[in-house]
Amino acid sequence: YSNMFSVIWTTLYWWTRPFIKWFLRHSTKLCELQRICYGEYPGAQRTRAVEFSLNASKIPEIKKVTKYMDGKCTEYNLKPDIVYYAVFAIVRAKKINTKIHKRLSNSLGECMMQIWGYKQLVAQIEVLRQQPYNSDLEEHENALYKLWEALNPGIPLEARISKQWQDIGFQGDDPKTDFRGMGMLGLENILYFSTEHSDAARHTLARSLHPQYGYSWAIVGINITHMAYNFLSSGEAKYHFWNATNGMPSVQSFHNFFCYLFFEFDTLWRREQPKDIMEFNRIRDKFDKNMKAKLKDPTTFLKCTFVIKL
Repeated sequence: YSNMFSVIWTTLYWWTRPFIKWFLRHSTKLCELQRICYGEYPGAQRTRAVEFSLNASKIPEIKKVTKYMDGKCTEYNLKPDIVYYAVFAIVRAKKINTKIHKRLSNSLGECMMQIWGYKQLVAQIEVLRQQPYNSDLEEHENALYKLWEALNPGIPLEARISKQWQDIGFQGDDPKTDFRGMGMLGLENILYFSTEHSDAARHTLARSLHPQYGYSWAIVGINITHMAYNFLSSGEAKYHFWNATNGMPSVQSFHNFFCYLFFEFDTLWRREQPKDIMEFNRIRDKFDKNMKAKLKDPTTFLKCTFVIKL
């Protein structure tokens, strides 16, 4: 019955939407975008309403603008001046007097920076994910050595191919084989966590070495990268990024999102007190479900702060 009601309600809404918009336009003297920018709270609540309005628009000029912006995102060429050019085109198409409605351009611009900034971030993260680890590249090798130094300060790595890598949770003697699923994105995530939030990273590493409740730190980190990537690419993480950034989200924003997920997963793992590593899938699925429920809230803002408890 709930599905049937949903279909009926959706059909009724789209059938009556033009009339509702016409009525509100004439009664308030404001178009839909103006009502959103003036009436909704800044952040995800305002941005999601603007995104819906622009996607639902039947005005040819606005359709052209959204298509143009989509292209800039996939080319990684989206910049603030391009966004404000698009705002000008939309305002002109809507016949809005900006001398009277001075706030509109800034509010609409902020929302569009978040909407298409998120799309550009998805494209940027996809490039990192598809970039394989290459041991012939000095840049890749240096990143790997930097990871070891960040997690084990003062402890020298005896050799590039070494069982020591298993001490930080890689499966074998050569970590490069573990990055096949997430590519350089997996390495960049755990490296960022280890260097920018070193205390929290070393804390989780120490907990992962527990004789009873331990887990493979690096492998779990790469699994968390996969989870963060899925949340981003599916759009489930939109509300968080729109609330966490005033403008366009960056790759650093994604790294911080990963750090939050890793630390929270470690907390849940310890709370669950698993019998062994074979319970990883159960706890990961529980964590995934909990995070999806949290990310559905348009007020969600996952602060990258860590409370370290022994």
